[in-house]
Amino acid sequence: MKPVAALAALACAITVLALQGCELALLGGGAAAISAIEDRRTSGTLIDDEGIEIRVRRGVRENFGENTHVNVTSFNRSVLLTGEVPNEATRAEVEKIVLASANVRNVTNELQIAGVSSLATRANDSLITSKVKARLLDSNKVNPVHIKVVTESGVVYLLGLVSESEAADAVEVARTTGGVIKVVKIFELCKTGDLVCAPRAAPPAEQPKPGA
Repeated sequence: MKPVAALAALACAITVLALQGCELALLGGGAAAISAIEDRRTSGTLIDDEGIEIRVRRGVRENFGENTHVNVTSFNRSVLLTGEVPNEATRAEVEKIVLASANVRNVTNELQIAGVSSLATRANDSLITSKVKARLLDSNKVNPVHIKVVTESGVVYLLGLVSESEAADAVEVARTTGGVIKVVKIFELCKTGDLVCAPRAAPPAEQPKPGA
């Protein structure tokens, strides 16, 4: 391998690792930075969403192998399909796999009939997703835990259980993020007074120990 090519490959690997690190920092170890507010979905729904994604991905892989690039995102039992498939028949069959999966409420099929996207395109999409999440955090208007961000070929899809004002703020953040071509809203709206949208009560202040 030529020196220039080797450096390019190394830079690509570092970029991918860095992007993964950003994701983990926001959703894992960085939880303290966003006040550790819980997901608005119930624990049962979280488990269902994970199971739906696993089953559908497995079904797509078993039926179509490497001929497709299908991303499966389940949020509150609603499934978003993004990526590329070779023809309309495959697009329809993938949707059928989703609808046949247990606990699925509905599906938004955004699969494009096109060739499989390149690794460079996917890396750029990951970068955009990380930038949107970071800007949501910096905005102090929308909690990133409440918003699921998916990017495909520069198009940002926003999912979540949010109020109308949160939805508007999230769209504005995403729309004004560098590299974003389009923003697609797939929110479930709730009124600010609803339990699901109400802020979690602050924990009681720790009382000083006797004699301290």
